[in-house]
Amino acid sequence: MSSFAISTMRGVFGGVPSSLLKEVRFHRKLNTNRKLSYMNMIKHRVNFEKKIDLNRAVCEAEKVVGYPTSFLNLRWLLSDEVANIALHLRKLMGSGHPLIHTVRDFLTGNNSPAWGLVVLLVSKVAGLNGEFKSVDKDLSVGVLHSQRALAEVTEMIRTSNIIHKSLVNVRNGNDVSKGDAVDLYFGNKISLLSGDYLLSTSYHTLACLKNQSLNELMCAALRDLVEVEFVGPRDDQNVALPIKPNPEQKDIEVYEHYDSEPYDIEDILGNVKAEWTLRNVLGGASLLGKSCQGTLMLAGHPVEVQERGYRIGKNVALAWQARNEIKIFSKGYKGPFKLVCAPLMFQLECEPELYKEIEKGTSSVDNVDYDLLRERVCNGNGLEKTSELFTKHSSRALDELREFPSTEARAALINIITATH
Repeated sequence: MSSFAISTMRGVFGGVPSSLLKEVRFHRKLNTNRKLSYMNMIKHRVNFEKKIDLNRAVCEAEKVVGYPTSFLNLRWLLSDEVANIALHLRKLMGSGHPLIHTVRDFLTGNNSPAWGLVVLLVSKVAGLNGEFKSVDKDLSVGVLHSQRALAEVTEMIRTSNIIHKSLVNVRNGNDVSKGDAVDLYFGNKISLLSGDYLLSTSYHTLACLKNQSLNELMCAALRDLVEVEFVGPRDDQNVALPIKPNPEQKDIEVYEHYDSEPYDIEDILGNVKAEWTLRNVLGGASLLGKSCQGTLMLAGHPVEVQERGYRIGKNVALAWQARNEIKIFSKGYKGPFKLVCAPLMFQLECEPELYKEIEKGTSSVDNVDYDLLRERVCNGNGLEKTSELFTKHSSRALDELREFPSTEARAALINIITATH
């Protein structure tokens, strides 16, 4: 995390936010004081009694794990290697390539909980099972160095996946000028190479942990991230479209996969609740679930405890996804939104004729009347059913958490799950 990297990002994006620089300084200070005892950190105790908002819950949780986990992205994004890539991003300014918006989101932050934070909290909730050498442990916060590395890997796999999704399909005959096409092709190269760099670094870190079972788990999570890109119809830019709901909906449960076996999707598509669950398990919940399962594997816990970790991570990810999808239909939000979101999919189930609007997006989702869809969703029962999804998955995560002893880390994770926006 050199001054060269930080100054480079300043030059490209008009300045690194002060909040992120504070996190860098905090991390440096923390590294020079690694001998601080855990008791010195108890003064940052989470307030169990008062209901707190999400931002505060995340800040308090970061104090519990002794690490500003939003820095997990920065540690690699501000490395000299990525800074060299950032120099080339100047050429994309003004081109409209999605990569610019993706990187800007990382730098400004959206205050959403980092998945690495969840992995570290689950690590602390369960504790260590067995004797470990002191050199393998971070004595200041009570987790293994390998668990912290896995938390970073989780963040970087997720980040690389988001960057890869910023690729643009530039087809012959598109209504773009030659100059714009050159910029878009160049942006695609940067997106592809940046995502590949983060992904390869992630799996190099995993290999260094020398745990074949963990490698198999995380490879299965990566496979799931790829597989979701082939579920259901898509427009020419590979944007997902919902499948027309079946006339008769079946209550199909998407079961947990604790191993590397792929999901069978044959009977799921067209059944709204199961399809939404499958899309989001493959699209990220599997990654968080298997990371939480893996961190308990590293701590030496038995299989049944590892599987509990998977269920916590998976249900937390699904609950957050449902909550975020409710938020985009709240007052003040306008413009396009993801068409495979739960509120719209539930509305299509209740109002099948509305699917004609979705079919307009076969070539491009820009042809869809988002204002019409938003109005129908807000006036229907899709939001209520999505709220039920949030309650279902958050309750499942909380039930699994309460199987562990009451600790500061457990209370911090409960606060994050139940916090308001």
